[in-house]
Amino acid sequence: MNPMFEAVLFDCDGVLVDSESITNRVLRDMLNEAGWPITTHECLQQFIGKTVRSQAPLIEARTGKPFTEEWLQQFYLRRNEALGAELMAIEGALSTVEDLHGQFGGRIACASGADRAKVEMQLLKVGLAPYFDGRVFSGHETPRSKPFPDVYLAAAASLQAHPGRCLVIEDTITGVQAGVAAGATVWGYFPSDQGHAQAGDLLGAGAARIFDHMGELPALLAAAAQAGR
Repeated sequence: MNPMFEAVLFDCDGVLVDSESITNRVLRDMLNEAGWPITTHECLQQFIGKTVRSQAPLIEARTGKPFTEEWLQQFYLRRNEALGAELMAIEGALSTVEDLHGQFGGRIACASGADRAKVEMQLLKVGLAPYFDGRVFSGHETPRSKPFPDVYLAAAASLQAHPGRCLVIEDTITGVQAGVAAGATVWGYFPSDQGHAQAGDLLGAGAARIFDHMGELPALLAAAAQAGR
């Protein structure tokens, strides 16, 4: 057990699985088809860390068409087909999750703003599902999603860990804000090829530190624990 933390709570998209470019490509295509000539970069800037449903007023304003449940379900279908064909784990995520699952006696969780079906499908596809069995939390199932703390508070409570003794791993401003609001320590994952945010933005949102390779996390935790003694 790490002396600094009781549990580690991971976001999913962009932290454990390399899904953001796939999801936003599908979303860009569907928004283009609906009449909004948004680029992939603009799509990432606008939608990353947010649910598509929460952006319904913006989508209606930019397309001039009503945001319907049918359209949303079509997006989910096309998104999941693309993820099923192309999704890969973030480099270093498998070894890190395996390591921390052992270190923390299974007290790790995946707390995502995405719908449960998507999260569980992604974890299964890349081989991470066994490490999060029974410990997947979706913002769709809490009163409020990120940037509110609800999903992280739910994950901490399930693990019987005090939120202030949890480490949250996030890659978006919205997610960092959620972890900070929960009272957790947040470390921002920011790979060098990241294009949708800035490391300074994550620090400004409250991240305590930034790291750029998921495989480094166990060593960083060990070093932090040693320094804290």
